[in-house]
Amino acid sequence: MVFVPFVPTPYPVVRAMLKAANAGPEDVVYDLGCGDGRILVVAVKEFNVKKAVGIEIDREKYKLALLRIKDEGIEGKADVIHGDFFEVDISDATVVTMFLLTSVNEMLRPKLEKELRDGARVVSHEFRIPGWRPEKIIDVRDDNGLLHTVILYVKGRHL
Repeated sequence: MVFVPFVPTPYPVVRAMLKAANAGPEDVVYDLGCGDGRILVVAVKEFNVKKAVGIEIDREKYKLALLRIKDEGIEGKADVIHGDFFEVDISDATVVTMFLLTSVNEMLRPKLEKELRDGARVVSHEFRIPGWRPEKIIDVRDDNGLLHTVILYVKGRHL
């Protein structure tokens, strides 16, 4: 098991990530390490994705994300899996979002290459996937004026 500290992605960055991925009604979004579920909620409510799935290993954050989905009234379109994202099949994802460390992204690379089909978009907040070529890199300011980097990769065009 890999530990990644929980740092919530600011909402302007969440929106920039989903916009960079061109998320829309045909998409299935997976958020690896979904924390409080904010990306799932924005994906469903603002980008009208077909389905949003979070994977969260921390039991308290998992419960928090489930509660948020219920409170937002999007139970039919969003869900959270309590588990390790290295162990959960993500092959139906068309968009993957993540805010993980570069070392974790590197460990995830074989899984992403094996399970995602060509054309799937992978959007990373701040940290690159070593060995992959970004499709697009965007700088985004949050509500406090801090600069964040959003990196878009497209499976099949990533090498």
